Amino acid sequence: MDRIFRLNDAVPQDPAVAEWMHNHPGELGTLAQTYFDRVRACGPDVCELMHDGCPTACVGDVALAYVNAFTHHANLGFFRGGELQDPARLLEGSGKLMRHVKLKPGVPLNSDAVLALIQQAYRNVKALK
Repeated sequence: MDRIFRLNDAVPQDPAVAEWMHNHPGELGTLAQTYFDRVRACGPDVCELMHDGCPTACVGDVALAYVNAFTHHANLGFFRGGELQDPARLLEGSGKLMRHVKLKPGVPLNSDAVLALIQQAYRNVKALK
């Protein structure tokens, strides 16, 4: 059985997450904010905190997803992404559990498929609680 990754300091709205978003303007910051907001909207039990320098969402205290911005892309990562069904083949990574979607400015993205991954990840993590 896999251990559940818990982050005990998650809160409904973390000012440090808001600061990170404020400090990442431009297209990459907008992509990160857009998809982090979609994760936040999954349910009233979604909390957040900064973890390893990234805005991170949890279902209660169970790690769900994170965003990060790099030089040429942003990532939407799922802590249990290796368990997700991904018919659009958007997930990247080869670890046991972690997977991410690369978000690139100006590059078309199947946002419906990304939203389906977010919803699926939320349901899966909620079932672990």
